[in-house]
Amino acid sequence: MATYNTLQDRIRVAKELLEQVDKICSRQGREVEGRAKLCSKLRAELKFLQKVEAGKVVIKESHLQSTNLTHLRAIVESAENLENVLSVLHVFTYEGPDGQKQTLVVDVVANGGHTWVKAIGRKAEALHNIWQGRGQYGDKSVIRQAEDFLEASQQQPVQYSNPHIIFAFYNGVSSPMADKLKEMGISVRGDIVAVNTMLEGGEDEEEEEEDDSEDKHGGVEEGQEGENDFLVEEEEDADDDDDDSDDTDLMHTRVDRDTIVASLAFPTEVKVDVCNRVNLDITTLITYVSSLSHGNCNFTFKEVVLTEQAAQERQEKVLPRLEEFMKGKELFACHSAVEDFRVILDTLGGPGEKSRAEELLARLKVVPDQPSERTNRLVASSKVNRRSLMIFGTGDTLRAITMTANSGFVRAAANQGVRYSVFIHQPRALTEGKEWRATPL
Repeated sequence: MATYNTLQDRIRVAKELLEQVDKICSRQGREVEGRAKLCSKLRAELKFLQKVEAGKVVIKESHLQSTNLTHLRAIVESAENLENVLSVLHVFTYEGPDGQKQTLVVDVVANGGHTWVKAIGRKAEALHNIWQGRGQYGDKSVIRQAEDFLEASQQQPVQYSNPHIIFAFYNGVSSPMADKLKEMGISVRGDIVAVNTMLEGGEDEEEEEEDDSEDKHGGVEEGQEGENDFLVEEEEDADDDDDDSDDTDLMHTRVDRDTIVASLAFPTEVKVDVCNRVNLDITTLITYVSSLSHGNCNFTFKEVVLTEQAAQERQEKVLPRLEEFMKGKELFACHSAVEDFRVILDTLGGPGEKSRAEELLARLKVVPDQPSERTNRLVASSKVNRRSLMIFGTGDTLRAITMTANSGFVRAAANQGVRYSVFIHQPRALTEGKEWRATPL
């Protein structure tokens, strides 16, 4: 009966977590990247549990206590506690100390990318034992994982600040481990529990059956440090241990989960150094002065793309967003952007658009093209052309946020491992010279 009740509870939790993920996306007001991956993992757990319920898989009750569900639940609850969640189970690529490319899975990326969360569902005892070298072969301690997070975060700045890292412990963390993490610059969330030191025989306490690296539904996912996976293989019987040698007494540290030293919550506010520099891409220069952006959007143009942009402008005005973001900031544009903007303006711009362009350019500081070192390493393609390299690369050198409608370049660069600090907006073309042959609405 106990096994049946535990099983029903796990099935209920899996269903509730799937509903919670939908609520998180609704609260954010947009799709959260990685949602499909997270839901797929939850559905895999639910399917497995339903197979157990139907008698197709036989497992011990102890296995029901250590499922992937523990880790997945920690991820969902972490996402619920944070604002502006961009993604879950996000894979970052970074260069390890040995110069080799590594991957790291961040369970929750929140606060517009400024916060990375690792959600940990394993019990404090198991985590502490692994840290002390008493885990199973291949177990990676939380401290080692923290080192990976710090290494990766230093290579993935958001608006030129390294992401703030939170390790969220949903089954507690020992006080010495919490102290070490905080010393490293990691924020700790969860119950911090005391440890007791005692003399005892050399036999270690039986390790929990939780595996922190493998996914029971299909091996190891690249970069994924799994939590609390099912171990459906039969356990080795303790009586089969043939080691009858005399063990000397050892000093062991044991976690005392009944003694809670502190219980920490997620930081309510993550302080971020606001970037006060803005670099304007050519697409932003055009959008800012476009006749469409200045009220002349009630037309059907001969060109389909202009008609679509006019409809978008009627639905959501782009200029207020641009002005709000630029307000109070230093404005820059590189030589390539300004020169190409002038050529397009001379060819297609109307009188009003040209007048607004002069006013805008007078507000900018025009700087020479000076692409950053990492920009120069990008491989050219249809989306990665010289002009974009000059514009985004100069913004990177200036440590400025580049305003752009060129999302294609941003994605292409990210696919090559270079993530720029950008403000992306809808595009608007120069249309004043084409209004005479457009149909008023």
